[in-house]
Amino acid sequence: MTGAGAIRWIMIVSGALTCTMVTTAFTPAETLRSIFGVWPESPETDLVARNWAILIGLMGALLVYGAFHPAVRKTALVVAGASKAVFVTLVLSQGNRFLSHQAGIAVAVDGVWVLIFAAYLWSSRGRRIAATH
Repeated sequence: MTGAGAIRWIMIVSGALTCTMVTTAFTPAETLRSIFGVWPESPETDLVARNWAILIGLMGALLVYGAFHPAVRKTALVVAGASKAVFVTLVLSQGNRFLSHQAGIAVAVDGVWVLIFAAYLWSSRGRRIAATH
């Protein structure tokens, strides 16, 4: 499988998994508890969690879209990769506080995605991305 063919499937899998966070918009308290081990302390926290869920879902959709549209592939990888890198950095900036919850798994998985996205972008720099359908 070529680099373009492999990244397409990587983007589909990563995007689909990322899209699952949309469920947080429907169950913010339960999701925050399972991911971070905390309950929302206010209606505002609930609101922010719902918005966060939709934004993460949009990052997943962007990855899937980029997998099928080579013209936006690099942009999708940069934007979604940056979002994932910020999440990883923010969670790790809290030390071990959240790592024993599902956030620890998310940090590990998102960290791997970021490395893969960065490796692909680095290896394809200066090249036009060909369509792979």
